[in-house]
Amino acid sequence: MSNPADSVDLPRQDRRQIGVLNVEQARTFVRAISGHPYGSLFALALTSGMRPSEYLGLTWNDLDLDRETVSVSHTLEWRKGGWQFAETKRSRSRRVVKLQAWVVALLRGQVPKQPESRGDVLVFRSRRGGPIRESRFVQDHFKPLLRSAELPAIRLYDLRHTAATISLIAGVSPKVISEQLGYWDAGSAKEAKKCHGLTPTWIVEYGLNWQRP
Repeated sequence: MSNPADSVDLPRQDRRQIGVLNVEQARTFVRAISGHPYGSLFALALTSGMRPSEYLGLTWNDLDLDRETVSVSHTLEWRKGGWQFAETKRSRSRRVVKLQAWVVALLRGQVPKQPESRGDVLVFRSRRGGPIRESRFVQDHFKPLLRSAELPAIRLYDLRHTAATISLIAGVSPKVISEQLGYWDAGSAKEAKKCHGLTPTWIVEYGLNWQRP
């Protein structure tokens, strides 16, 4: 029986860097982010498969919470001593991502009360109110969260791989996953096997539609 992961390949230099949470570890992660100041950010990262530069650059204009979608068209990165918005590098990276109901609920909880405070304002901001620098966020929030939950020391970017890999195990086609993530290399079957071949009941039709445990 063929494995869907065999149809796509991952550049050799990236294989050693990829880490994914298995199903039970993902459950633990979701429980750990409950009540966390950046719980909605982590929930979005884990369930949408978006890149860090994409969700760290989201503005309220990008979100349609009534339709439970987010439009991905740009990134936010620190370049030459300043923050810069840039269009996504690939045309296929520009997409509309379906959000999960429980993630939308978390986001609604932080919507600015005044309409004029929304618009191009960043959804996720640092404690000082400015853009979040990924490296500092990882040190101050992501790594401590993983340690406290006794989870593997994966990269923030690996939440994207986790979303994709668990979806693959759940039977979602690589094409559908790629459309949701705006291009993705599934890699070898070895990576998928980290999920122990489980098809969790909390992943529904499209795999990325995770229900909160």
